[in-house]
Formats: sequence, structure tokens, C-alpha cells
Amino acid sequence: MAIDARLRELNARHRSLEQAIEDELSHPGADSLHLVELKRRKLRLKEEIEGLRSPAH
Repeated sequence: MAIDARLRELNARHRSLEQAIEDELSHPGADSLHLVELKRRKLRLKEEIEGLRSPAH
């Protein structure tokens, strides 16, 4: 069950980052460096989620 809890946590963080990216993009003067960092963090979370979902786990 620990993996399920971790997946729920990671998915929640992934959704939060997606919302932050959308919010940043909605501003006319979006900070491109901030967007890059948010997208990197989102990608790292996605990779961790996929790793936990892989058949080895």
C-alpha cells in the first residue's frame, strides 16, 4: 500500500504543477525561466510515477 500512497501524492503534486504552469501561462508577462523550472519538476514527477507503475514494482 505504500506505493499506492506515494502514487497518489505524486499525482497530486503533478496536477498542482500543471495548474501552476497554466496559471503562469495565463499572465501576459509569463516568466519563461519559472515556466522551464515548473516543467522540469513536472517531468521529474512523471518519470517517478512511471517508474513506480512499471511491472518491476
